[in-house]
Amino acid sequence: MKPEVFLPDDYRPAEDEPFMNERQLEYFRRKLLAWKDELLEQSAETLEGLQDSARSVPDIADRASEETDRALELRTRDRQRKLVTKIDAALRRIEHGEFGYCEMTGEQISLKRLDARPIATMTLEAQEKHERRERVHRDD
Repeated sequence: MKPEVFLPDDYRPAEDEPFMNERQLEYFRRKLLAWKDELLEQSAETLEGLQDSARSVPDIADRASEETDRALELRTRDRQRKLVTKIDAALRRIEHGEFGYCEMTGEQISLKRLDARPIATMTLEAQEKHERRERVHRDD
């Protein structure tokens, strides 16, 4: 097991330090774990809410509204589940020393981008190129 890295509460990754040094990796690891905990907590609350709303509602309009709310909750929960999967993948990339590098080009992903979206796997340029290509194929 690796020794714990000291990280001041106000630490932010900076461009003038070595890319993906121990402090940056620890910063992103903690950020990802906090995000995952938050999503799992929201997911548990969603489940409780769904179980509470599973009661029989006699009024047809109320029942329809209840079903719509339930479908929205389930979609949100599915999105959260997919995010947790991406967070786990990012944590694995940290473990394997691959975090912060574009999976398409191998270039460094900007710290600004990673801070905003720590599950990013591509540089902004590669992501835009990928999305343009996807759009073209979708139109076929």
